[in-house]
Amino acid sequence: MMKKKSISASKASLVFFLCQMISALDVPLDLSQPPTITQQSPKDYIVDPRENIVIQCEAKGKPPPSFSWTRNGTHFDIDKDELVTMKPNSGTLVINIMNGGKAEAYEGVYQCTARNERGAAISNNIVIRPSRSPLWTKEKLEPNQVREGDSLVLHCRPPVGLPPPIIFWMDNAFQRLPQSERVSQGLNGDLYFSNVQPEDTREDYICYARFNHTQTIQQKQPISVKVFSMDSLNDTIAANLSDTDIYGAKPVTERPPILLTPTGTTSNKVELRGNVLLLECIAAGLPTPVIRWIKEGGELPANRTFFENFKKTLKIVDVSEADSGNYKCIARNILGSTHHVISVTVKAAPYWITAPRNLVLSPGEDGSLICRANGNPKPSISWLSNGVPIAIAPEDPSRKVDGDTIIFSAVQERSSAVYQCNASNEYGYLLANAFVNVLAEPPRILTPANKLYQVILDSPALIDCAYFGSPKPEIEWFKGVKGSILRGNEYVFHDNGTLEIPVAQKDSSGTYTCVARNELGKIQNEVQLEVKDPTLIIKQPEYKVIQRYGHVSFECIIKHDSTLIPTVIWLKDNDELPDDERFLVGKDNLTIMNVTDKDDGTYTCIVNTTLDSVSASAVLTVVARPNPPFDLELTGQLERSIELSWIPGDENNSPITSFVIEYEDGLHEPGVWHYQTEVPGSQTTVQLKLSPYVNYSFRVIAVNEIGRSQPSEPSEQYLTKSANPDENPSNVQGIGSEPDNLVITWESLKGFQSNGPGLQYKVSWRQKDVDDEWTSVVVANVSKYIVSGTPTFVPYEIKVQALNDLGYAPEPSEVIGHSGEDLPMVAPGNVQVHVINSTLAKVHWDPVPLKSVRGHLQGYKVYYWKVQSLSRRSKRHIEKKILTFRGNKTFGMLPGLEPYSSYKLNVRVVNGKGEGPASPDKVFKTPEGVPSSPSFLKITNPTLDSLTLEWGSPTHPNGILISYILKFQPINNTHELGPLVEIRIPANESSLILKNLNYSTRYKFYFNAQTSVGSGSQITEEAVTIMDEAMASRQVDIATQGWFIGLMCAVALLILILLIVCFIRRNKGGKYPVKEKEDAHADPEIQPMKEDDGTFGEYSDAEDHKPLKKGSRTPSDRTVKKEDSDDSLVDYGEGVNGQFNEDGSFIGQYSGKKEKEPAEGNESSEAPSPVNAMNSFV
Repeated sequence: MMKKKSISASKASLVFFLCQMISALDVPLDLSQPPTITQQSPKDYIVDPRENIVIQCEAKGKPPPSFSWTRNGTHFDIDKDELVTMKPNSGTLVINIMNGGKAEAYEGVYQCTARNERGAAISNNIVIRPSRSPLWTKEKLEPNQVREGDSLVLHCRPPVGLPPPIIFWMDNAFQRLPQSERVSQGLNGDLYFSNVQPEDTREDYICYARFNHTQTIQQKQPISVKVFSMDSLNDTIAANLSDTDIYGAKPVTERPPILLTPTGTTSNKVELRGNVLLLECIAAGLPTPVIRWIKEGGELPANRTFFENFKKTLKIVDVSEADSGNYKCIARNILGSTHHVISVTVKAAPYWITAPRNLVLSPGEDGSLICRANGNPKPSISWLSNGVPIAIAPEDPSRKVDGDTIIFSAVQERSSAVYQCNASNEYGYLLANAFVNVLAEPPRILTPANKLYQVILDSPALIDCAYFGSPKPEIEWFKGVKGSILRGNEYVFHDNGTLEIPVAQKDSSGTYTCVARNELGKIQNEVQLEVKDPTLIIKQPEYKVIQRYGHVSFECIIKHDSTLIPTVIWLKDNDELPDDERFLVGKDNLTIMNVTDKDDGTYTCIVNTTLDSVSASAVLTVVARPNPPFDLELTGQLERSIELSWIPGDENNSPITSFVIEYEDGLHEPGVWHYQTEVPGSQTTVQLKLSPYVNYSFRVIAVNEIGRSQPSEPSEQYLTKSANPDENPSNVQGIGSEPDNLVITWESLKGFQSNGPGLQYKVSWRQKDVDDEWTSVVVANVSKYIVSGTPTFVPYEIKVQALNDLGYAPEPSEVIGHSGEDLPMVAPGNVQVHVINSTLAKVHWDPVPLKSVRGHLQGYKVYYWKVQSLSRRSKRHIEKKILTFRGNKTFGMLPGLEPYSSYKLNVRVVNGKGEGPASPDKVFKTPEGVPSSPSFLKITNPTLDSLTLEWGSPTHPNGILISYILKFQPINNTHELGPLVEIRIPANESSLILKNLNYSTRYKFYFNAQTSVGSGSQITEEAVTIMDEAMASRQVDIATQGWFIGLMCAVALLILILLIVCFIRRNKGGKYPVKEKEDAHADPEIQPMKEDDGTFGEYSDAEDHKPLKKGSRTPSDRTVKKEDSDDSLVDYGEGVNGQFNEDGSFIGQYSGKKEKEPAEGNESSEAPSPVNAMNSFV
């Protein structure tokens, strides 16, 4: 056997798993072996008394074992009980409770024995106990009457059940009662109130007990609680309390903490190793105490310590002996503190150090069974053989017991047996079965032949060679069918036959052969190894910060071996994604829509193949408004100041930038909160200024970049003492509502500004520069006082002073007011109008005497209206217009007048009461202006050379019309404009026949009216004359003319003769200079034509190719295709003007230079129509 390489610690767990799954000591099931228990019920087996009881006991062995049971230490004969059956080929018992049996009759301790010819294995002692859910005992519960601020405990005392029930408190609507630092449930199920508040008054405190095994819930009778507050004290008690008692002193119910549970200063607690340690402290006190935990002489264990029930419960999971010690809870409020020390001792039921393992030996071999356990106290070890104490078991000369070890020497086949090790102390026991099986077997390999192993590059490769043989075979490995034996540091050889390649490379792929041999024989097996490329995440998800209700996406792009199929899953905080349609998983990304606070956490992309798994994580931080502050506390109470402190709430991943402090005045404005001040986010205390006679409550709002938190719970109330008012009413005014009165108004003081009860106002007035003495009156808490019998609009000095039951505010400042106004008495004089133009005039007037205004001069109003139009003698409805000129102005402009019209106007002075009398009407006239455009222009009756125009006069002539101006010009097919013609038409005309126009031509018309001032705006229109049919008929196709056909025939005949002559000359060897003769006799038909001098100007510089206005006709398609005719346009033109454009249209047809055509009939300088142009080339 070759030397094995040691296994590194980093691989120990993997090798341990491998050894458990495929062990050299596992006996194949076709060979004889003692029984092994494979499945059994728990030691403490609580059953539902309404269902059948199933006690499990399964075992394997060769031959198959038989089963028997004991109950309470004696043989349990199942044949004598018709309700008890054993499953076939199994030791599992079924007790038929549902057919009339009672679970209580089968309580007891059961043990199963599995036996065959090679030994007997036994199960644990299985204690059967039916669960119980007894009813609550009837009891008469007295109502709990308690004073506000006192502590209270509501006892649950549930019935004793098996297992113990789960306790919770609800109301009669089956809603869980809210719990807090002040109100919470203890571990014993009682409900503790550190201090009661008025809102705790209710009659339906109900304790429920849920028994999980029977799925039943039992209910205690409702408990009534009534809280008496300070407000309910009778008048006699309140009358005996001074102001200091009520407003200045702290409430009498405030008190330092005391512990409700546990009682005393010390207590003891014993817990077992591996269990959960729960320690509890609940305190009474006002304000509500805060609990803190420490371990004396040490630290609380990290990662295993948790605080529950608002820090009233300390929870340490998986405790060990090192957690023993003294644990102190400290309850504290502003008035003091108290504490309790709990001495914790951790004991331990037995636990394995080395459990005995099955032993397979060949005849004559040596071996040993080892059984080692620990506990507190240390457990005792005892051995059994086939279920019988070893001291009374049959003798075996090969066996020697040495404490926790049994040593075997030179075993024989009869030495086969099952041994039991029992480790026990006062807290429990451990029982383990281990057999000794004596066999003589040649090697056999249990790993399937040609098994394929696939591993990832650079990872360990573990190639199995599970084997069995007795004596134990030796294992050798080879690579390839005829390869050499594997040796060296690059391989690790495990005792169970497994070959490990610590770092697999591509060249590690191939066939591996395992050979097993012992003295009874030899066998080999071949397996295959493939090394694959690793899976990589080439783009990992990245850290994200997102506001609530935003959208966020994480990417996870991968690269993998082409022969492997990856699957991608996403986790949130190492758990499955929430079942929420907002989470959208794509091929290589995860998108979260409408992000909420619950989405905050770590998101992990996991890529799995059949061979490897990679992952990458990113944190999603959801920022939101902070949580509200809590634990508001008032200290340092003075008459005009107090200190407020608080604890900030969770900032929700966005730092708190400031705190806003608000206050409520419960005395004057209960329920209304006012801004007090704002402090930086790093500050948690503030000194607040106070006003007298205010019952203050404060609350705090936290602010971060996202927004404001909800307000905190209000602080306790604080009532300040009364004092004289500090200030007087603001916005004091004196304005008369009638000519003979003065109305004095002011803004009343707010409740918190009154500084005391009995708020009133002293109102004083005197006529300015007339009276020396003040007239005063004290009025109730109102905001207006009316002084009657005053002269009209005279100034008064006014002041308003606040006072309450304790005295006056400081002397107020004086303000000037006026008694009531009356209508002005005098109209403005010397009104003059200066007409500037046909639509604008300027009006002047003299100001009225200020005494006649009898009030505050607000300005002047000019009323003006049109009397009639001078061009139309008919009158119309008069509509007056008003212009107001603020202040003491003496002129104004009148815009928007109509030309050539007669107007009237007057002027009036205005004060706060209204308008004075009007000045005499002033008449003025506006001059003529330019007219509006004609109301319409209509073109009818088109002929070959004429058009009829009809029009309507302007809607607003704005004077006397003297004529109409008509302008027109032709438009060709490229939108170019011809020469402009102008005609003047008498004003009394309404139609005109325009003659001597060109046929089939579009014209554009411009038409406007004219007065002596000038021309008005014009109206435009377009129209087309009709086409001359006779001329159209004369434009025939040149290809159908007789002379053209004759010419073409002559040319064809000449070409035929030339071909014959060339043929004859060629046969004779002669030459004929055709090229020179053709050059000498050029065809006159193809000479260039003369240029046409007639051109149009540009109609538009930038819009030559835009269509005409409505009514224009789009030119027909002028494209001429070369393949449609043997005649090319090049045959009839020369140069660029004879070429085609990209779209096939003919360039030069409407260009500046034009080729002159042969004259047929009348010639025209106008561009030919599209129809004529096309017909002349077809």
